[in-house]
Amino acid sequence: MKIPISTTRAPAAIGPYCQAIHAGGFLFLSGQIPLDPETGQLVEGDIEAQTERVIQNLIAVLAAANAKLDHVVKTTVFLKDMNDFARMNAIYGKHFTSPAPARSTVEAARLPRDVRVEIDLIALAPTRHTH
Repeated sequence: MKIPISTTRAPAAIGPYCQAIHAGGFLFLSGQIPLDPETGQLVEGDIEAQTERVIQNLIAVLAAANAKLDHVVKTTVFLKDMNDFARMNAIYGKHFTSPAPARSTVEAARLPRDVRVEIDLIALAPTRHTH
C-alpha cells in the first residue's frame, strides 16, 4: 500500500508526483529544490543558501509524516556544478549528524528551474504518523 504524504510547508508537487510516499515502512521523498513554499519563488543566492532551503523543505515534508532527519537512511544530492560540493557539504553536515545517512552525489547537466542543488531522500517511517 502506498500512502501519499503532503504539506503546505514545502513546495507543492507540480506534475504527476507526490511530495512523499509512505510504503513498506519507509518514506520516499521526492527531490526538493530551493523554492520558498510561502512565495513560490526560488531562493536567490549562493549554494549555501540554496542548500539550506532545500533541507528546510525536506524537513517540512518529513514532519508531515512525524519523521525527522534522524530517520533518514539515504540521500541523493544533485549538483549543477561539482565545484560546489564542499560548500554544499558544509551546510549538509550541519543537519545530518552521526551516523549520517548513506549518500550519493552527482553533477547533473541541468536541474529544474536551473537551480544549483536538488536533494531527495529515503527515511524510516515512524510507527505513528498523520497524513
